[in-house]
Amino acid sequence: MPVFVSLSNLSWSTPDGTPLFKDLNLSFGPERTGILGRNGSGKSTLLSLISGDLHPASGQVQISGAMAMMRQDVMGHPDDTIADLFGVQSALDLLDRAEAGLAQTDELADADWTLPRRIEAALLRCGLSIESRTLLATLSGGQRSRAALASVILAEPDFLLLDEPTNNLDRDGREAVIDLIRRWAGGAIIVSHDRELVEEMDAIVELTSLGASRYGGNFSAFRQRKDTELDAAARDPASRIDDLMPWVFQKPSN
Repeated sequence: MPVFVSLSNLSWSTPDGTPLFKDLNLSFGPERTGILGRNGSGKSTLLSLISGDLHPASGQVQISGAMAMMRQDVMGHPDDTIADLFGVQSALDLLDRAEAGLAQTDELADADWTLPRRIEAALLRCGLSIESRTLLATLSGGQRSRAALASVILAEPDFLLLDEPTNNLDRDGREAVIDLIRRWAGGAIIVSHDRELVEEMDAIVELTSLGASRYGGNFSAFRQRKDTELDAAARDPASRIDDLMPWVFQKPSN
């Protein structure tokens, strides 16, 4: 079955009634797509509409395939652990009872004996060598961001939804995320101001007050197209050149 995300005639307004999207039409396939735009252009809102955290005022979001979204705020409770973040605490408890001979016969059919190994592999893939019982409160902000990314990897989705995944990361953490995206074979929809990360994209969607525009290729290819558009707009008195101006990308951490 083909995997895709399709937005049809999507409209959404801020709580004060200001329109942010109107009749937006976009589609995403199994490729890595970067979402770019000025602050306030609706990048994070678009991800929330795709994930289902927000509901459009009108229009439709169609999804074929499994999806997982990386959360920046990963601590819901001071006692939360890596297992809580991954949503696997009950599954790990079952394995503990099974090993102690305390599990019921009907429970054993649901036991996933590969789970501990897959959790470890997901964490290592993000540069973390920690146990599932580790308290999130004991981790640095960067480590929690890596753990959040690892939780998405464990879900093995067809689509990754990532909102500024390299924020709060040191250089090693950023490289771990960039390497993961470089090797990701499924679909990914990524909001980022990290130029090094968006160089790994297969396509770029830019959000402006004029709507959404899709460009094939990575950031360098996108920037070349933007330069051409800016040159043309500068010669057209009727153009809204401010909507075409590029924004500042974050500098890589040392």
